[in-house]
Amino acid sequence: MIEQKVSQGIISTYFSKLEKNLELDVAIVGGGPSGIVAAYYLAKAGKRVALFDRKLSPGGGMWGGAMMFNQIVVQKEALDIIKEFDINYEQYNDDLFVMDSVESTSALLYKAVHAGATIFNCYSVEDVVFKENKVSGVVVNWTPVLREGLHVDPLNIMAKCVVDGTGHDSEMCKTVARKNGIRLATDTGDVIGESSLDVVTGENEVVNGTKEIYPGLYVCGMAASAVSGTPRMGPIFGGMLMSGKKVADLIIEKLKKL
Repeated sequence: MIEQKVSQGIISTYFSKLEKNLELDVAIVGGGPSGIVAAYYLAKAGKRVALFDRKLSPGGGMWGGAMMFNQIVVQKEALDIIKEFDINYEQYNDDLFVMDSVESTSALLYKAVHAGATIFNCYSVEDVVFKENKVSGVVVNWTPVLREGLHVDPLNIMAKCVVDGTGHDSEMCKTVARKNGIRLATDTGDVIGESSLDVVTGENEVVNGTKEIYPGLYVCGMAASAVSGTPRMGPIFGGMLMSGKKVADLIIEKLKKL
């Protein structure tokens, strides 16, 4: 009966998708704009990449624009990325361009998936796989399991590289440092915490701070700002997009050497 076939179709194809992603080139934790852009460029380069986001609707803070005014701003340095994702934009002045936040977020997700990235929504990454002093994968569970405080063991997904794209909380970096007694590649060896808003400095430093923060662990987007102690920047998203592309480029070069 068709009712049974509907269920069988969903279950069989979902578990096939999950099984294909148990061993990855890159696992991206967090589905904000920098993580999605990274997933796109990595998939475009032929890498096996999956993105894990705890929400039902990935996209991070981009959907809401600023204070729920669903427009965002991007500076001209990031315009090539906007064009690659076929996002409509309007020039506001010599340096700034505005676009619809819903269209922009939708376009990022669509392009990433069609390039070959897999997105797992409703997944929380609660830990990393840590082997031989290197981050070697992620430990995942259903978001509702953690929200309800249920005692349910997670699953493990192996990856050559892991990207912390968890935003302001920089969750993966905090977890790795806290649980394993290691030093991150920051001034203090730990997560410093973001500083207050400064658009110009924040936009520059989020790109500068995008790097391999510990062997096997990369950081991008607002997580890069939080780890390195640089300012937040508000609803201007060029730095997020450029950070995502930079982390993808760094990982592509790293994987050539493995």
